[in-house]
Amino acid sequence: MAQQQLKHQQDIGHSIRADTLADVLERVLDKGIVIAGDITVYLADVELLTIKIRLLIASVDRAMEMGINWWESDPDLSLRARDLEAENKDLKDQLERLEAKLEAAA
Repeated sequence: MAQQQLKHQQDIGHSIRADTLADVLERVLDKGIVIAGDITVYLADVELLTIKIRLLIASVDRAMEMGINWWESDPDLSLRARDLEAENKDLKDQLERLEAKLEAAA
């Protein structure tokens, strides 16, 4: 009987922790969390390297509310961005050809 009661208490404790973890995760994704840090490497009082680290954890909806949507313009992640990049390259090539023709005519 005591063993069953101990198992029941462990199950309740595990259930409470799981709910709490789910609640924390939901709050973090809903509100977002930012972790920031800088790493600087010096040698003989001379700064050699600085690395700035910024990490944002949020849901996609929350990130978009904050104005963060880099995945929409990254050609590796978005077909639309890939198409726009190709179109931009074509327009630049066309502009260079027109400029070359104008210089040759002058």
